[in-house]
Amino acid sequence: MSYAKFVAALARANSGNVKNIRISPGRYRSTVASTKSKEEKEQNIDGCTVVEAVPVELISQTKNVTVTPLSKIHIDFDNTKEAYRSKDNIELLRSLLVFKLCTFDFLVEKNKELMDLTKKLLGQWMFNKMMKMTFYGQFVAGEDHNSIKPLIQKNQAFGVGAVLDYSVEEDLTQEEAVKKEMDSCVSEAEKESPDADHRERKYKAHRQFGDRRGGVISARTYFYADEAKCDNQMETFINCITASGGASADGFSAIKMTALGRPHFLLQFSEVLVKWRRFFNFLSAQQGKSDMMVLEQKLELEQLKESLTKMGVGAKDDIENWFTGEKLGLSGTIDLLDWNSLINDTTKISNLLMLPNLETGQLEPLLNKFTAEEERQMKRMLQRVDVLAKHAMQNGVRLMVDAEQTYFQPAISRLTLEMMRRFNREKPIIFNTYQCYLKEAYDNVTMDVELSRREDWYFGAKLVRGAYMYQERARAEEIGYEDPINPDYEATNRMYHKCLEYVLEEIEYNRKANIMVATHNEDTVKFTLQKMNEMALSPTENKVYFGQLLGMCDQISFPLGQAGFPVYKYVPYGPVNEVIPYLSRRAQENRGFMKGSQRERSLLWKELKRRVLGGQMFYKPVY
Repeated sequence: MSYAKFVAALARANSGNVKNIRISPGRYRSTVASTKSKEEKEQNIDGCTVVEAVPVELISQTKNVTVTPLSKIHIDFDNTKEAYRSKDNIELLRSLLVFKLCTFDFLVEKNKELMDLTKKLLGQWMFNKMMKMTFYGQFVAGEDHNSIKPLIQKNQAFGVGAVLDYSVEEDLTQEEAVKKEMDSCVSEAEKESPDADHRERKYKAHRQFGDRRGGVISARTYFYADEAKCDNQMETFINCITASGGASADGFSAIKMTALGRPHFLLQFSEVLVKWRRFFNFLSAQQGKSDMMVLEQKLELEQLKESLTKMGVGAKDDIENWFTGEKLGLSGTIDLLDWNSLINDTTKISNLLMLPNLETGQLEPLLNKFTAEEERQMKRMLQRVDVLAKHAMQNGVRLMVDAEQTYFQPAISRLTLEMMRRFNREKPIIFNTYQCYLKEAYDNVTMDVELSRREDWYFGAKLVRGAYMYQERARAEEIGYEDPINPDYEATNRMYHKCLEYVLEEIEYNRKANIMVATHNEDTVKFTLQKMNEMALSPTENKVYFGQLLGMCDQISFPLGQAGFPVYKYVPYGPVNEVIPYLSRRAQENRGFMKGSQRERSLLWKELKRRVLGGQMFYKPVY
């Protein structure tokens, strides 16, 4: 590969983590005139004042779709008859029992030990029966693809779809987890010369945080063993996609990037993406544009070429070639999204892992060398991702890429974005996950939406609050970098609603955006319904989806489904013994959930009493 292509390929690798960037939503989207007051237009989010800019029309903006005015839809989440129509009385009693048990600290904290003891006392057969009558039956659909079909079909009859999720996890000790993590996140070059690289501490493995399960109760964790294990996990995801395609015409399946390859590549790639973004900011400062909103930072092309030439990044002729193309540079300026998509030609994945030294202006390798096996591992990870995306498209299944820790996330988001650009041309196939407890969540959403608009593909997002808060905060404090998490729950709620409203507005004015509102928060669901009513956005358009976990918040899921909204349950499945780590997390998650609110248990009691007093002692759902 020529040096020009070598360097230019690197520039493509920097649309990952958007750090400390504030974007004005109005400038990049055609919107109707705002009726908000000045006070409403200016909000303080995480210490930064965000001002709603005057809307400006974009030439590339998709034309508005004419929508027939709709009557407003109201969902009564207190109507227990509708909420639990799909449940028989035994299922209601099981929910009440499980949720009550989740409020006892001793049972939750010692749940793993208690389950192991129960298995020894009762034997495997009786233990399985007991689990299926309680925790397993509440939160898991079945042991395999066939056994979950009746539950999926029943839920579909009541308007609720499925996101299949094979929930088998390794039952590792903390020592085993730490060893696997350190072995898989440290390269051979780092082992030989630990102080010879240019790595930032945030993007290096640290033994005290080697067990990535610590402080995490609502997300699965994969630890790398070898390439064969990654192939097996890819096959598991393929089976999930196949089963989801066979179960319904519009199903989802969820995957995790850390299951598909050695995670040291995600660490390294994330660091490079962040540093390339800083390089753009450095060039913006040279042109006196550092105080502007990120997408307003349009670098003057000729001045940029001169700067790169003086810095010795490449020969003048090579640099000239980088900025040629059908659209690139025609305006005489380059913005961040142009910068991100300069050239896509690379033959070695490790060539992406170069970064600019802001002191010398030179490109330097992140590590001094990569072994041939490390190169193969990086390529295999990308190949597995590609296989899954193609399989999802062939089976008519939408693929959701789960979010993970912030030191992996820039690379995960970048790889997911690349899949969107390839596979979301005709319809939304790939969905990225945005964790709204992150300070940068809004920036990430708005940047990716703008890219989808420019390149004319379907944007797909799943919004969650986030799963790694305690771990992320502790790691940032201990290692010494900025805490990436919003300061409190209220700030996270504001961020969630801000991101949600932005994507809903994008749907209103450009029907190529899609979002899953993945939340158990009833207020957030009501907020979404209110916005949909204001926008005359019909649920039958299948642009806004709702998602909750199986066994939780049925009073939200089923009324939505029966009212015609696309709503989905995350449906875990797997053998009893092998989903115990998953059940342990559900118990811990429900402890906080149930202690904070008695609402779900009170609604369950209300419906059970209604049936008993109404002579429905043996109620069975009809579908």
